[in-house]
Amino acid sequence: MKPAEVRKAAAALLGAYKTGTPIPPLSEIYTDATIADAYRIQQEQVRSWTEAGDVVRGHKIGLVSVAIQRQMGVYEPDYGHLTARMFHLEHQPISAQSFIQPQIEPEIAFVLKSPLQGPGVTVADAAQAVEFMQPALEIVDSRIQDWRISIVDTIADNASSGGVILGGTPISPADVDPRSISCAMVKNGTLAETGTGAAVLGNPFTSLAWLANAIGSLGASLKPGHVVLSGSITRAIPIAPGDSVTADFAGMGSVTAVLSGGSQE
Repeated sequence: MKPAEVRKAAAALLGAYKTGTPIPPLSEIYTDATIADAYRIQQEQVRSWTEAGDVVRGHKIGLVSVAIQRQMGVYEPDYGHLTARMFHLEHQPISAQSFIQPQIEPEIAFVLKSPLQGPGVTVADAAQAVEFMQPALEIVDSRIQDWRISIVDTIADNASSGGVILGGTPISPADVDPRSISCAMVKNGTLAETGTGAAVLGNPFTSLAWLANAIGSLGASLKPGHVVLSGSITRAIPIAPGDSVTADFAGMGSVTAVLSGGSQE
């Protein structure tokens, strides 16, 4: 894609945030767009947010499930940026007006104590860089009509990021193996999904190492204090105003998100 096309695509996605109206798939408009182009579109939006005063606080990793990778026709994860405005307090109402077509999924969040930069980051390097883990819920959202997304669309749309809710129970990675952590996600009192940390590329630390190497190829690094969402343990489920979702992680505690119908306070 030409630089002008990258800027135009980014502007269309930024417009969808403002209007709440999703746009047609970019992959249908820019039929020759590549994954590299999609990350350029993503970066253009991040630049716009930070210039407006927002701050990058971490990253999220998506497409960690083999089944989802096969469905999308790709064989590696993707990533997006997490900025300060995306973080919400658990149990506190989150405005549904902040999203277009939200879904929610449970994840293991890593908070870093030391920087990570590829290439060459190993799973052991990744584990040593983590200060603590927290239970998390990610609200995923799409600025693309009806979630009609290809890999290009979701990457360009900041890996379909929406919001992050962190639980209040920091756990040392020395105290629990993230692969064996089981999770039950309950929506409005009814069990919706179950899964284990092994669903995340076999090991959530593998996911973290992949991210460090992926952004390292661009000359960037993961920074101390940043939050990394390692990838969904289960399928995402739709949420609507009034819904309450709790993810209970064995050995890690729980985290709850409540979606309201009003404006955010």
